[in-house]
Amino acid sequence: MNLQAKFALYNAITKIAVILVLGLIILLSLETISSHHLDGRLTKKRLKVIANLSSNEIDSLLNIQHSFTDYNILKDEFVVLSTVPKTAKLDTTISFTTERREIEGDIEIYRILNEQFEYDNKRYKLELGETMTAMQAVKTTIRFYMLIVLVIALLVTLITDFAFTKFILKPFYQIIDQKLNKVNDPTSYNYQNVPTHTTDFKILDNSINSLMRKISTLFSLEKQFIANVSHELLTPISILSGRLENILAAENLPEEHENKLFASLKTLNRLKAIINSLLLISKVENDQYLKTDQIHVKDELEEIYEDLEDRIQDKKLGYTNEVTEDFKLVGNQALFHTLLVNIINNAIKYNVTGGHITIKDHLEAHRYLLSIADTGIGMDKKIIDNAFKRFERENDDTEEGFGLGLAIVNSIAKFHQLEINIQSEKGKGSVFTIEFPIA
Repeated sequence: MNLQAKFALYNAITKIAVILVLGLIILLSLETISSHHLDGRLTKKRLKVIANLSSNEIDSLLNIQHSFTDYNILKDEFVVLSTVPKTAKLDTTISFTTERREIEGDIEIYRILNEQFEYDNKRYKLELGETMTAMQAVKTTIRFYMLIVLVIALLVTLITDFAFTKFILKPFYQIIDQKLNKVNDPTSYNYQNVPTHTTDFKILDNSINSLMRKISTLFSLEKQFIANVSHELLTPISILSGRLENILAAENLPEEHENKLFASLKTLNRLKAIINSLLLISKVENDQYLKTDQIHVKDELEEIYEDLEDRIQDKKLGYTNEVTEDFKLVGNQALFHTLLVNIINNAIKYNVTGGHITIKDHLEAHRYLLSIADTGIGMDKKIIDNAFKRFERENDDTEEGFGLGLAIVNSIAKFHQLEINIQSEKGKGSVFTIEFPIA
C-alpha cells in the first residue's frame, strides 16, 4: 500500500469514527432536547391551568367525558384531573413521564406532567399530557436527513483529502521516478532538484543527489579498475603465454620440462578465461555496452548451430530446432549471442552421449518464450538455486569449467530485461526457458 493510499485510509477511518461519535451524540441530544422542549411546554400550560382554576373548571375536568380540551379534537393534548385522598403529606414535586394512554379508544404515546395540589381544602392530581407522535416523526426525519448529510460530508471530505494528498505527494513521486526509477547510468544522472515547497521532500531530493554523487564516483572508479585489470593482468598473461610457447618450440627440450610447460600454459589460459569472463560480467552489469542492434532470435540460433555442429556430432546428439516465430528484439547482438551460446553449450556439455537437444518457442500476448531442453544429467534443487551464482557448478571431472557461464547468462539477461527459468530433474535433463517481454 503506497503512502497516498495510507493517508486516504487513515483519513477515512478517523472521519468515520468522528462522524459516528458526532452522530451518536446528536441522536442522544435530539432525544433529550425534544423531551426538555415538551417538558417546558407542559410547564407553561400547567401555569395557565393553575391560574384559571375554579370550582366549575374542576368539576368539568373531573368528568371523564371532558378529558380533552374543547379546542384539541386531534387528541394531541389532554388534561386529566382526579381527586386524591389525604392519606399522606402533600407531595408538591412536579414529575414528567412518558407513557402510553388510551383516549377515546386511541392509544398514543404522551409526555405527561404529574402534580398534586390542594384547592378548597381538597387534594387533586393534575396530569397534563402532550402527544409525542409528531415529535417522533420530526426526529425520524431529522435522523434521516442528518444521515444523508453525514454520508455526503464523508464522501466529499474523502475525495478532497485524496486529491489533496495526491497534490502534496506529487513531488515525492516525481523524485522517485526521475531520481531512481529512470536512472540506468549514474554518470548521466540529473542533479536538478524537483520543484517543491515541502521541506521534507527537499531533504529527500538533496539526500538522493548526494548519494548519487558518491555512487557516480564509485562507478567511475570501478570502470577505471576494470580498465586497469584488462591492461595490468591480461597483458602480463599474454606475455607469459608467448614466452612459454616460444620455449616449447625450442629443440632438444626434455619431455619432463615440456609437460610442466604445457601445464603452466594451460593454467595461464584458464586464468585468462576467468579474467575475461569476470570482466565481461562487470561490464555488462555496469551498462558499458550499447543496445542498438536489431536481433533476430531465429537467425542467431541457426548461426550458433553452425558454430557448435562439430561438438554436437562428436557427442552423437540429436538436435531439433522447432522455432517458428521470427521474433526480434533490440539489444546488443554480441552479448545476446554469448547468452545463447552458453546455454546451448551447457546443453551439450552436460548431456549424455546419444542424447537430444530440443529448442522451441511460444508467442503469447505479452511475452515470447524460448525454451532449450536437453536430456542430460540434470540438476537437483540446490544446484538450481545456485545456478546463476559465480563459481558455483556441479563437480564433474569429465568437463572443464569455472562456474561462470550461467553467471554471464544471468547478467546478459538482466541487461536485456529478460527472465530465465530453469526446470530440471536429476538424471532426466534440464529445460532453460527465456522470457522476452513484449511492450
